[in-house]
Amino acid sequence: MTDLFQHCQDINDLLTEGNDLAARNMLIRLLGRLDKDQTRYPAVLNELIRAAGLFPYLQLDSATWDQKFVHRAFEVDVGKRTATLHREQSHVLSRLLNGKNIAVSAPTSFGKSFIVDAFIASKQPLNVVIIVPTIALMDETRRRLFQKFSGIYNIVTAPDSKVLNKNIFIFPQERVFGYLSRISKIDLLVIDEFYKASVSHDKERAPSLIKAILKLSEKATQRYYLAPNIKTLGENILTRDMEFIELLDFNTVFLEKHDLYKELGSDEEAKNAKLIQLIKGRTEKSLIYAGTYSEIKKVSDLVISRLAKVDRPHTNHFANWLRTNYSVDWSLADLVERGVGVHNGQMHRCLSQIQIQIFEHEKGFDSIVSTSSIIEGVNTSAQNVIIWRSKLGGQNLKDFTYKNIIGRGGRMFKHFIGKIYLLDAPPKNEDTQLEITFPDQILGDIEDINTSDLTKIQQDRIIEYKLRMSSIVGDNNLARIRRDNLLKDSDSDFLLRLALDMKNGPAEWKGFAYLNSDDPDNWDRMLYKIINLKPSGWDAPYGRVVLVAKHMAGNWGRSLPEVVGGLRGHGVGIDEFFKLERTVTFKLASLLSDTNELHKIIVDPSVDISSFVGRLGRAFLPPSVYHLEEYGLPRMISKKIQLSGLINFEDPSSDLFSTIKSFQTIGYERFSKIYGLSAFDKYILRFFFTGITSRDPVD
Repeated sequence: MTDLFQHCQDINDLLTEGNDLAARNMLIRLLGRLDKDQTRYPAVLNELIRAAGLFPYLQLDSATWDQKFVHRAFEVDVGKRTATLHREQSHVLSRLLNGKNIAVSAPTSFGKSFIVDAFIASKQPLNVVIIVPTIALMDETRRRLFQKFSGIYNIVTAPDSKVLNKNIFIFPQERVFGYLSRISKIDLLVIDEFYKASVSHDKERAPSLIKAILKLSEKATQRYYLAPNIKTLGENILTRDMEFIELLDFNTVFLEKHDLYKELGSDEEAKNAKLIQLIKGRTEKSLIYAGTYSEIKKVSDLVISRLAKVDRPHTNHFANWLRTNYSVDWSLADLVERGVGVHNGQMHRCLSQIQIQIFEHEKGFDSIVSTSSIIEGVNTSAQNVIIWRSKLGGQNLKDFTYKNIIGRGGRMFKHFIGKIYLLDAPPKNEDTQLEITFPDQILGDIEDINTSDLTKIQQDRIIEYKLRMSSIVGDNNLARIRRDNLLKDSDSDFLLRLALDMKNGPAEWKGFAYLNSDDPDNWDRMLYKIINLKPSGWDAPYGRVVLVAKHMAGNWGRSLPEVVGGLRGHGVGIDEFFKLERTVTFKLASLLSDTNELHKIIVDPSVDISSFVGRLGRAFLPPSVYHLEEYGLPRMISKKIQLSGLINFEDPSSDLFSTIKSFQTIGYERFSKIYGLSAFDKYILRFFFTGITSRDPVD
């Protein structure tokens, strides 16, 4: 006890000196030790917690009346329950409730998204739009908000969903444009991970995010932008009238770093052995950041060769399910049998969601190996974060991303201390200034931009684009294209090249209608031509992209092992199939959609391939089946439901909204009795139901 009071004295001295960060770090470490020993807090410790602003950590059974009052004073409704905010959360929320536009930068463990829940519960706005960077984070956000607000709000995530009186829209940026004409007013616009509007952080998608923010901001009464690890915010068009709040020093967990790379040096075998040593105990959850797909394979092979299998219901059933429903020789199943999962941005979304669910389970995975998708896709965390390789794809890891990754260590009320094990040297520490520049390629599709925000060259480019595109499609068509957001690509220069190709060589576009053919062999020539018009970023030779697109036509009529099996002779395995199916459903479908709109205007208005574009964008699955995968229900379970007759996904009048209503009406119990469902099918089905109902489906 003497030691405890000495620690309290040291913390108090630091607070008195104004060294809040050091005091908070020492305090959190002390709380972690007491939590491990299940020691009751003395009154003086509660007072230090109060002084540090960590009000949720106050232990009420040993608190004085004034400490209990503070805990209650910072309590807010966050949707179906109340929660106590820490001091800086409360500050940000109060600014939002006062109508301010806020851009906040804070650590991963800060609870920035939690403030959104409190704002919705307090203000009850009519329309909230939340832009997230990935489909995985979209579903996680949807699940969180559905549990709290589905009785009041229509939660919208899929294209073409119904818009009601009160809505919470949750989208990645690419889906925004289909709803712009359907939302007249936005009460709160939330941009999660808004640093991705900088080309230095996301070169490929930053232009479309900037375009989305500009168009949404025209309708937004209030804006709230969230980001980690931004020290300063450069002057830019997106945040000019916003209050920037930097709270990077306000941590709620302590990160304990171990610089193991210094003793390992370049000894790869020692590094291999150290990784296995860190995870083989299986007593703590670990996130292993591998950096690249090739390094994930290296770690996976290492784990499979050196770790023994575990005998656990979740992992045993999942491994068997993977072999039955995906591929009999998929290495992921071997990894799962050893209590380790994989998270990346390529595999089917439902698989990533299922693995995070198993990782969160006490007797599920011990570890997950990941690329940067773990920081962009989900809000999970662990006791340990292991940096295997300081890479992000082919580039060295930047300090900004490194801090975001290690920020996954620790979690409020669960792991006061996050242990960071560095098996590779970290990047040099630096303060990040976020610079958001206006990309030239979107100039042709943005109206009403203040000319003072643009250079003379950019102003001239806008005029030139309008003149050249008008000369091809006509003034009225150009106005309609811009008004109705008909074109999805953010690159105006490319769209102009595409239009010119049609204008100058209409004969080359004969056969465009063959894309409506039910025979995939009729698609080749036109798909090759269109892909060649935008040659970069396909992740594979064009022939493979076209090959996978053609085989995807069997996604509903054949089992996934049959579809993947048909590609094996061409050297395409299951991991590449995942990658290219994603490329086809996103990039190729978007390109074909723009091509179709321009073709109707320039070449032949009687030819319309929008039906083909829709099927391609849904991976040739029935519309609701494709979107249900985003909700965590794999296509093979939907196929069993289809065969049972409980729901007809092939009904052309069926949409996601009505399908979800059917699931809710029929109930989990009836679905769980479908003939042919395995034990793990039922586990997945129950997980799916927790995302569309407000209580446990078997209660």
